Amino acid sequence: MKKILLSALCFALAFASQAQQRIVSLNGAISEMLCALGLEKQIVGVDITSNFPEVLKSKPKLGHNRNISAEAVLALQPDIILTTQDQLNAQLKDQLQSAGIKTVVLQQEYSIEGTKKLLNDVAAAVGASAKAKELSQQYDNQVAALNIKPVNKKLLFIYARGAGSMMVSGTGTSLDKIIQLAGAKNAVNEFKDYKPYSSEALVAENPDVILLFTSGLQSVGGIEGMLKIPGIAQTTAGKKKQVISMDGEMLSGFGLRLPQAIRELNKQIAAFN
Repeated sequence: MKKILLSALCFALAFASQAQQRIVSLNGAISEMLCALGLEKQIVGVDITSNFPEVLKSKPKLGHNRNISAEAVLALQPDIILTTQDQLNAQLKDQLQSAGIKTVVLQQEYSIEGTKKLLNDVAAAVGASAKAKELSQQYDNQVAALNIKPVNKKLLFIYARGAGSMMVSGTGTSLDKIIQLAGAKNAVNEFKDYKPYSSEALVAENPDVILLFTSGLQSVGGIEGMLKIPGIAQTTAGKKKQVISMDGEMLSGFGLRLPQAIRELNKQIAAFN
């Protein structure tokens, strides 16, 4: 009986400790996972990419990972800060740790298994591993249900913030990985990460389909606006108006909606002749 009571007490204390956590998340996929783990009420601040589920839109926004200040984060009095290695600069990390705030920097691999590992790492950091087992099984079931057939299309992803500010994805990015998972090919293989848009290079690559975030396509005036950008109309994608736009965080975040993103992108590509 004493052992049972002691176990119950330990569980209650652990639950109470978890419930009192004030969490700051500086990554959209992590924020999504925290909500799926039932911890949305403990989230006191998020970065600008944290916009799903809907409850995150009411959370204090700390800005983009490149311009988040330690003062803004510390003002929220967090007990723990969660982020990924590529979204926290060394200076900010040092400032937060110097202030005595537990800062957990996780590795994020852009793959199906990488998303599952990130979920388990997030859960371990906040003491919610039991709930993560259930979510992992749901995620595995969604992945198993995918029936992705290869599509013989070259996709070019353009990150746009208006016609005057556009970047093209090379290899190694989350967009490069999602294009491959959706059964297509990245039209660019000559460089890694992102480079400024070039009309000459675009025409040379001649993508079958152009992929953008929904906000990016809106920023250039929709498909008709895209066709006015030098080089676009000369490509197969431009001539056939084969342009796809999807929610940015779902498409590139590699969160728990990854199976949905893969299925939707594959479906939209396959719809083109």
